[in-house]
Amino acid sequence: MKKMPVFFAGHGSPMIALERNELTRTFNEIGKKVMDAFGRPRAILSLSAHWYTRGSHVESSPSPRQIYDMYGFPKELYEVKYEPKGFRPLTERVLSLLPFADVNDDWGIDHGSWTVLTHMFPDASIPVVQLSIDGKISPKASYEIGKALSPLREEGYLIFGSGNIVHNLYKVEWENKGGSPAADRFDAYITDAVSRRDDEKVIHYEDHDDAAYAAPTADHFLPLLYTLGASEGEAPFVFNRVRNLGSISMTGYAFGLSLSKGGN
Repeated sequence: MKKMPVFFAGHGSPMIALERNELTRTFNEIGKKVMDAFGRPRAILSLSAHWYTRGSHVESSPSPRQIYDMYGFPKELYEVKYEPKGFRPLTERVLSLLPFADVNDDWGIDHGSWTVLTHMFPDASIPVVQLSIDGKISPKASYEIGKALSPLREEGYLIFGSGNIVHNLYKVEWENKGGSPAADRFDAYITDAVSRRDDEKVIHYEDHDDAAYAAPTADHFLPLLYTLGASEGEAPFVFNRVRNLGSISMTGYAFGLSLSKGGN
């Protein structure tokens, strides 16, 4: 069995679930490339910024509910259905790799997961299990959790992190189709470090002068550290390298997978 890739995707506005543009076409291309090059994953372990908890929790439900954890959007967004099955063997394997984790089925498949996966794997036929992002541990500890999860890749499981390199809803510039100078600087700094696999620099992202602007809370940044740990030493394919609304970065990284076009 081939070693499955690892992804980190910038998910941005939930409206991306309805959009058909270069960003979503790249998501779709990634999904097709996975199926062509690796075959169907047994299941996807999703690390969404929107399940941000105290402690590490993993789902076990055979039919996790789809969560519309966003407000004030058009009716059409709440009609999007993405309802994959759960996969208990993956849940059990995560618990064996993370003995400090526990089962929690109070959550489900939130928009950090389904707005991207609906483009990557549109038919929802691949089971999805979410693992929460632990908000009480250090960035280094988040990276170490990713390392602990890396054996899953040898077992047919795809690891998928969803968040944003830059995510500051307080500084959104509604008329800006690109990024602010601070967003551009921070995104370039992190992408350069990820590309060179200077993981320590990414782990210590708060040392950057623009970190307080780019990541005023850690929830959307930490999924990147989980995916870096799970892909230690592997060079990324950088995709969707754009900023929008001033303070949102859509930049993503694929580890263990190369694409012929799109994204940069």
